[in-house]
Amino acid sequence: MSSTSREAERGPSKITPLPARTAANAPAPQAHGIARNPGMKLDLGFMESMRSVNRSALERRVASLTKRRSIKADNQAAWLLRAVACMDLTTLSSNDTDERVRRLCAKAVNPFRRDIVEGLGITGEKIRPAAVCVYHPFVATAVDALRGSGIHVAAVSTAFPHGLTPLSTRLQEIEASVSDGADEIDVVIPRGLVFAAKWQELYNEIVSMRAACGEAHLKVILGTGDLATLRNVMLASMVAMMAGADFIKTSTGKESVNATLPVGLAMVRAIRAYFEETGYLIGFKPAGGISMAKASLDWLMLMKEELGRRWLEPDLFRFGASSLLTDIERQLEHHLTGHYSANHRHAMA
Repeated sequence: MSSTSREAERGPSKITPLPARTAANAPAPQAHGIARNPGMKLDLGFMESMRSVNRSALERRVASLTKRRSIKADNQAAWLLRAVACMDLTTLSSNDTDERVRRLCAKAVNPFRRDIVEGLGITGEKIRPAAVCVYHPFVATAVDALRGSGIHVAAVSTAFPHGLTPLSTRLQEIEASVSDGADEIDVVIPRGLVFAAKWQELYNEIVSMRAACGEAHLKVILGTGDLATLRNVMLASMVAMMAGADFIKTSTGKESVNATLPVGLAMVRAIRAYFEETGYLIGFKPAGGISMAKASLDWLMLMKEELGRRWLEPDLFRFGASSLLTDIERQLEHHLTGHYSANHRHAMA
């Protein structure tokens, strides 16, 4: 993407600790404010042009990003606040309950202890996770708990995490979650369609899922840890975007290998290619295994360097995370006091 294209997406300039066009501690815009991706016809020629993926080059690029950037002191605190604003706070356990979901929603509304808020000077600023992500049975509970907060409710759907039920059943699950109030739907693709190169069938399924979502935004989970090669990741990313995905997402968090930076780099370059081809901005969500504040900084740097400042907003970038907020809160307390606190001082749910 050209620098001119990046500048076109930026707002008025301000001087802030975060190298950004919007103050790091400003309330993150919570509405879906960009033109939705309408999709396009499946273009196998376009896909063919994206087939060549150089793993070693991607790994070198990732290594250079994380080694030559060092974010410290106030700048680090600002970037960590940005990470919180781009977070989908998630609980996807087999023993989830309505009460656990309500507690998680309460944490989303008030993510930091009062002394940390006052110490950082952000009293009155609504720095909150962008969404709470739950299984379908807890969508109504989350909607009720978050009412009026501006925080989105995301539901994992389509036979998560494997996606191996009949399509009609998966579509009914999407419609049920939307009916209960979810405004974001995270769907999972059947990975076998990628291995068999059944691109038309995969495209048709995602088009149907997009239609079932209605006004709710569609995040397509590729299950990258199961896809074996970066070429498969690239091609699956392109099919998902052509079919109308609003976001592409790395993982369910249930695979043996979840979000990794080389995989993320392949996916964001697919997003860049799609933007250059169509003019539509597609979001990106790494999920699974991102539990440390340092890792969140690496991902933010990747987005800033590869796609530009616009992709550091929650309408285009999310972390799928359950324990990341705890470590970020600990790092912010260390920034203020010089000491690390125990995890139990930053309760989640």
